[in-house]
Amino acid sequence: MIFAAIDIGSNAMRLLFCRVYEVDGKPHFSKEELIRMPIRLGEDVFVKGKISEAKEERLIKSLKGFHELIGAYDVNGYRAVATSAMRDASNGAEIIARAKKESGLTIEIIDGKLEASLVFSNHIEELLNPKYAYLYIDVGGGSTELTLYFNLKVIAARSFNIGTVRMLLDKVDKKEWDEMKEWLKRVTIGVHPLSAIGSGGNINKIFKMCNKKETKHLSYDKLKDQYDMLSSYTYSERIERLGLKPDRADVIVPAAKIFLTIMKTADIEKIFVPQIGLSDGIIHDLYANYKTKLKTK
Repeated sequence: MIFAAIDIGSNAMRLLFCRVYEVDGKPHFSKEELIRMPIRLGEDVFVKGKISEAKEERLIKSLKGFHELIGAYDVNGYRAVATSAMRDASNGAEIIARAKKESGLTIEIIDGKLEASLVFSNHIEELLNPKYAYLYIDVGGGSTELTLYFNLKVIAARSFNIGTVRMLLDKVDKKEWDEMKEWLKRVTIGVHPLSAIGSGGNINKIFKMCNKKETKHLSYDKLKDQYDMLSSYTYSERIERLGLKPDRADVIVPAAKIFLTIMKTADIEKIFVPQIGLSDGIIHDLYANYKTKLKTK
């Protein structure tokens, strides 16, 4: 079986193809291909409130290409979702309708709650100790999704309009930061020991830069060291000396700041980085729904 997931985010849009094998009745997920287009819709939306014609054209062209690839892969199913930037865009619904007409792809504009739920569909908690509590942190260009769970149960979940592109554009209200900190302190009272699970392209990249092969986690201090190192370079130096892509070199610093702020507020000492994200969660959800339909036939 092979499934496709499209994630239209505030910084980039992604198309993930994932093959699912069933061994002894258990699914194994193998990423086949990932295509990333750095369109950065949030650059328009968080400043002007709408997506510009230029970015709309790039989006439509990309979606046409995605549709052709999905057809060539002959997938068992696909799902396309748009998150924070499209949610906030005054012309979001209009663009989604045009995309359907011209590319043939059906795209859902999902709210923060559903976004957090899909990210959580990765079932990463199955790999961790059920005796401990975990805070799932997914940092995107337009928003941050937080899911607190303990003993394999969701205790609390919330989406905040704090994202890397919003921060670069100075479009994150101080009240949003305060509200997130207050929420974290409230829901984590008595929930210890608490560890974090980091999701998103930036934390994945930071983890890779650390060359940590023996463990799948970073300590707060190690993440702070990486933040200080990245902040010491200019944007150009991050590209030329550290080899970061142009659309990663600027957002990686505010991303690290978001993770550090959350960890400090919730008194978290370490963060696991399983290198998964919203696209992976969509794949897991597609597979689960596919299996359910087979059983009901």
